[in-house]
Amino acid sequence: MNRKSQATARPPALPRLLGYAGLLPQAAVVAVLVLGPARWHFSALSLGYAYPALILSFLGGMWWGLAARAADEPPAWVWLAAVAPSLLALATAIPWAVGATWPGPSLAALGVSLLLSLLVDRRLATTGRAPPWWMALRNPLSIGLGILTVATGAIG
Repeated sequence: MNRKSQATARPPALPRLLGYAGLLPQAAVVAVLVLGPARWHFSALSLGYAYPALILSFLGGMWWGLAARAADEPPAWVWLAAVAPSLLALATAIPWAVGATWPGPSLAALGVSLLLSLLVDRRLATTGRAPPWWMALRNPLSIGLGILTVATGAIG
């Protein structure tokens, strides 16, 4: 399957529904930050940080699973890419843990990382390690969550 047909292949209904539902928590955080009372802002920011950090780690787990199910020995970059998101998510917690400026820089790092995760997804798709519909789902989800996460940091 060529790159264009991979990007337009329709994902199965359940992963598509659950994937798009996964944008709701961060959209709710943005709504609370814009419309909610000030007393809710710290809680919203905390959850708005935790959720994309978890999702970034989840992406690494998906990449690990794709590598592990491969019939051949995956190249080393796949394994390295699979562990990087969890380490990056952990690193973004350091400012909070030590009382440094938080959450703006951490949210920016998470948001940009989610956007950049598409580079790994695209490589997995073009090398045949991901299903044909992978990019049709990953593009809107990573772009959506990445933008919502950056917006959370900008608003908060």
